Amino acid sequence: MSANYMAFSQCNSFGVIGVSRNSRKFGNYIFDELKKKGKKVYPINPHMKEYKGEKCYTSISELPKNIEAIVFVTKPEITNSLLLKVFEKNIENIWLQQGSANERTINICNDKTLNIVIDKCIMMYLEPVKSFHKFHRFIWKIIGKYVD
Repeated sequence: MSANYMAFSQCNSFGVIGVSRNSRKFGNYIFDELKKKGKKVYPINPHMKEYKGEKCYTSISELPKNIEAIVFVTKPEITNSLLLKVFEKNIENIWLQQGSANERTINICNDKTLNIVIDKCIMMYLEPVKSFHKFHRFIWKIIGKYVD
């Protein structure tokens, strides 16, 4: 398992697992921000037919073949149950947003040669970084938690 944070900046198509009917959920925020950055974004939630007028995919296997990255904004149990489907789909860039992973997740990912980021906020890494995330990144740089 490796972590090349900046490789995600080169990706043009993202799946976001964790888009929700609850507009305050962070998965929705990530989806919206990726769209603003000009990325092609595919929402994934088995309980929704669409999100903001776009088809919402009920499973990873439904996604088009051109997905370059996937972002998990789910509880670790859900992440763990879906990771194998992501591996089968040959998605090489996997971002496990803070709170989306646990020790079992790390064990599942350990022998993979994919680009996997665990427990970091994608919004601190995808340029342009704005508002709160820019400040958050600045603080993390000061305290040595931000990794390039």
